[in-house]
Amino acid sequence: MNNKDERAHDLRMYFTGFIAAVILTALSFLTAILQPFGSVGIFASLAVLAAVQIAVHFRFFLHIDVSRQKREELQLILFTGLIILIMVAGTVWVLGNLMTRMM
Repeated sequence: MNNKDERAHDLRMYFTGFIAAVILTALSFLTAILQPFGSVGIFASLAVLAAVQIAVHFRFFLHIDVSRQKREELQLILFTGLIILIMVAGTVWVLGNLMTRMM
């Protein structure tokens, strides 16, 4: 591929990712406004839409996929996410425990 073809391919990828992100954001807002699924269904559908949005951003904007060349970057991002999840869950657990002890 020459430079012009690569540029056109990248622009197509960015445009596709932008359209997908806008659609997912609109679906999230519509789900929150219209509340079609009940309270538990809203949170579940918003979590699914958020996970899909993360995947769209990884694929189209950060160019991270499951190919061999990008696998190390994906593992680094997933490990970072795991550490953040452990920190947040631990904080919520400790604060919840302190709240129950104070009541």
